[in-house]
Amino acid sequence: MNEENKMNINWYPGHMAKTRRQIEADLKIIDVVIELLDARIPVASRNPEIGKLTRNKKKIILLNKCDLADENINKKWVDKLSQEAPTLLTDCNSGKGIEKVSKKIDSLMAEEIKKQQERGRINKTIRVMILGIPNVGKSSFINRISKKAKLEVANRPGVTKSKQWIRISKNQELLDTPGVLWPKFESNEIALNLAYTGTIKDDILETTEVAYELLKVLYSEYKENLAVRYKISEDEFKQIETHTNYIYELMQVIARKRGAIVAGGNTDDEKVSRIILEDFRSCKLGKISLEKP
Repeated sequence: MNEENKMNINWYPGHMAKTRRQIEADLKIIDVVIELLDARIPVASRNPEIGKLTRNKKKIILLNKCDLADENINKKWVDKLSQEAPTLLTDCNSGKGIEKVSKKIDSLMAEEIKKQQERGRINKTIRVMILGIPNVGKSSFINRISKKAKLEVANRPGVTKSKQWIRISKNQELLDTPGVLWPKFESNEIALNLAYTGTIKDDILETTEVAYELLKVLYSEYKENLAVRYKISEDEFKQIETHTNYIYELMQVIARKRGAIVAGGNTDDEKVSRIILEDFRSCKLGKISLEKP
């Protein structure tokens, strides 16, 4: 493992540019924009273009997958992002926070609806657009808020392909749009955070490098989580720390404890890397936030 390794990623599927143009056109008929972020990585999961495209629109920010993230850090992100737009915590697996979204849309539009009613226009349908990068949970969120499993949902980037309107309340319609990513990642850290959560497909990057970098973060910020999940004692940690490349040694220890061994008794780096990434993504390592405000 190379401590100085840098993953220079330039990943911009061709359809993303077309999607951006479509969003610009659709925004002309939209009242409220919902920006969906991953609560574990609110910065990395945010497409900078969305802020530019929606700057003149009423907006709600949702920190989705909040049940996978550190609760204390979630609260800090809500405080910070609320300075920009109303911010709610949601989790599509548990349904947490979903019922608050329609109410927040109504409250945002209350003054405008009142003005329209005074002019004789009643029963206005509020048109809502949801935006977010691939794999942030848009389809699962829509299934929850519409109470119907209308969309294909999968834990892999880019499943949502086409545009459609979905009624989410008696006076609200939501326009689903495919996720968008930017041409170049602003930093290596952002690229890695997207890789840890599976937003960048595992076959694009070297899995062992991604798991190694994630382990560095977890050792620094969530060492106790590693100790609990992999039954690593304090004495074992002290022994691990005597090695020059102690992160790789930690990976070896986890491999032996998890039976990631190949013929001859050597550890299987690829297998243990998949175990570490899956344990993080499935919350088996506990509630973890990779970014702090």
